[in-house]
Amino acid sequence: MIKKFCFIIVLILFGINYSIIRAQTLREKIGQMIWASFTGTRLNDTIKVDLQRRNLGGVILFAGNIVNPNQIKLLNDSIKQFSKTPSFIAVDQEGGKVARLNSTNGFKNSYTAYTLGTVFNREDSTRKSASTMASWLKQCGFNVNLAPVVDVNVNPNSPTIGKLERSFSQNPETVFQHASWFIDEFNKKNILTCLKHFPGHGSALQDSHLGFTDITNTWSNSELVPYQSLFSQGYKDLVMIGHLYNAHLDSAYPASLSKNVTTDILRNQLGFNGVTITDGMAMQAITLNYSFEDAVEYAVNAGNDILLYTSVLRNGSSLVRNIIDIIEEKVNQRKISLNRIEESYNRIIQLKAKYGIITSIDQLTKASIPTGFVLYQNYPNPFNPATTISFSLPSRSFVSLKVFDALGKIVAALVNEDKSAGHHQVHFNGSQLSSGVYYYQLHAENFIQTKKLILIK
Repeated sequence: MIKKFCFIIVLILFGINYSIIRAQTLREKIGQMIWASFTGTRLNDTIKVDLQRRNLGGVILFAGNIVNPNQIKLLNDSIKQFSKTPSFIAVDQEGGKVARLNSTNGFKNSYTAYTLGTVFNREDSTRKSASTMASWLKQCGFNVNLAPVVDVNVNPNSPTIGKLERSFSQNPETVFQHASWFIDEFNKKNILTCLKHFPGHGSALQDSHLGFTDITNTWSNSELVPYQSLFSQGYKDLVMIGHLYNAHLDSAYPASLSKNVTTDILRNQLGFNGVTITDGMAMQAITLNYSFEDAVEYAVNAGNDILLYTSVLRNGSSLVRNIIDIIEEKVNQRKISLNRIEESYNRIIQLKAKYGIITSIDQLTKASIPTGFVLYQNYPNPFNPATTISFSLPSRSFVSLKVFDALGKIVAALVNEDKSAGHHQVHFNGSQLSSGVYYYQLHAENFIQTKKLILIK
């Protein structure tokens, strides 16, 4: 109850009405818990729909999305334009070998964390490097940097940390110092940062991109020092949870799927109350060991606020819609509590308000109660055999939604009941129909609209 009261006070200070936030639907709140990516240098139709209708919470961009500074600025502006609720727009800009902005796309090469923390080991060098990169992100319209790495360089030959020079130092205190300077320079330019990879990836003998990663016999408590020190300084941005298995911390699950690690250790023992995000959920440490649905369920129940995916499609359709469907079903089945969703959603909105990503009530009302009746174009279209039809209602209304063939014969009655105000989706399966042009019509109060859909088998 105290946490809820404090959350309301914070939102009021940022000019955001708590009642508006409560008005958002369960599906809209779940949408804020997902980050996705896409291929290409322009937004495709799927991610446009995810941002507009599914309330996608964030987008992460990779090297393949970036051509030059002007192109990336226009792309990020497009993401903002299509977002129902203003999005986190993230990139990995650690410096050195993990830096999406570099000399190949109109920027400059940057120092690795190892060079800054071990070779130079100077505050002015680290601050200058971080400040330069923060300026690039600000210029391009990013609001999140998935950095710094605060893994301790326990094993210099660790395939994904030490070998790539992503760690500042083998000394935990040195890691803390350089990370704090790095964070400060990005925060000065209103760019969020993200500590990774909790509880510590620096000793790993395996790469979690490629499979199960066991740190049971190599990890030590000293790898928590950078986190503890940063939290004591008041760090409250994001923490990324690694797909790292440590039997001493949880004998059943890797950290990203472990309530004991993500909630009990990170939040309850270390006192972090900011936003947590998983490492990429498509990494083989997860996909080779868990089903897609189980991984989603376990990650949410572990206490992760955001699930990170590096795609926008699953089996040819919207990955985001699929995840929302799964989590909504798990909530209805009481396998995930509604309170778990509310906790994450509240933390996300609070962080967006703190950094000015959400700046007004209008930006949240856009994602809650529509101002008029709208029938959207079905997606995908053409389709085979299933598609989704979406519509919005400004008030509770009796709704009729029917599908007709080219001769005007009703082939499906999808909705014929009262619906609450808000955004609604209906799935239509045409597997029993022949290929051709069909029409769907929404009738709500005095509003009638018809659109065309095409089934191709």
